[in-house]
Amino acid sequence: MENTTTIQEIVQRLENLSPGKQRQVLDFTLEVSGESPKGIPLQELIEFAAGLFPPEDLEEIKQAIEEDCGQVDESEW
Repeated sequence: MENTTTIQEIVQRLENLSPGKQRQVLDFTLEVSGESPKGIPLQELIEFAAGLFPPEDLEEIKQAIEEDCGQVDESEW
């Protein structure tokens, strides 16, 4: 029964957080459960790099990541 109360309290507190903070909580729960994805979410990377590159370069980088990441060319191995 205590577990249900804990879950309810967590949900109540999550509802009061900004979407960014909710994402941080989700990332934390994935990390402690051993399910954490590797790498940086694309949107975080874009926000981080926003001041480092001209906007048109960022768009080109974003397109390259979306099109090419996760693809394996088996002939290269």
